Amino acid sequence: MPIGLQRYRPQDRLHCPLPHIRWELARNPITTPVLYRPSDPVGHRFQILSPSPIARLYHSSAVVLPDGRILVGGSNPHMRYNFTGIDYPTELSIEAFSPPYLDMQYAQLRPQITFTVPNQVIWYGQPITINFLLRSYMPQSGLSVTMLALSFTTHSTAMSQRLLMLKVTRVVQAPPLMYQVNAIGPPTAAIAPPGYYMLFVVHAGIPSPGIWVRMQ
Repeated sequence: MPIGLQRYRPQDRLHCPLPHIRWELARNPITTPVLYRPSDPVGHRFQILSPSPIARLYHSSAVVLPDGRILVGGSNPHMRYNFTGIDYPTELSIEAFSPPYLDMQYAQLRPQITFTVPNQVIWYGQPITINFLLRSYMPQSGLSVTMLALSFTTHSTAMSQRLLMLKVTRVVQAPPLMYQVNAIGPPTAAIAPPGYYMLFVVHAGIPSPGIWVRMQ
């Protein structure tokens, strides 16, 4: 999908058509993804990205991939499969949406994880060490470690979605271009239920490719 940005203004919402749902009544699909940047000034935190040419309606899904892209697929606002003679037929295709921060112009700022915890297991409240490669480190831009829970997405809702921000205690440089970040695992199962997560190192707002870890 092509990459493009435009600023979202509060008054723009007045011009957004309201989507219609229910069986056989789907109209006015929203085809433009929106990027939220919480650190931007109030009133300028949403960016409207390039639209998809494919309407994603009822029974569509979106899933984060380990490489940072969003896999989007499906759509069927009908009682049964219906492919002809209607505005929004059953859609069986999938797309991979690439957010703008994954563009190659930011490759120097994107971390690459080279080593994590033994056996990819993280224990509650225990320190973890992650080694990563980074070609251009910008300390003033911030560095964080996140864990993204596996989420079952259907009917416009991501069941059990959960993004954890781990406490970072230290970032040190090893050999040239190599760095090590120390962090603390989630405190309890109430914060991070046992199971599998994707772990990312995020630098200057750009995530590394994720790696699978198991919380226990």
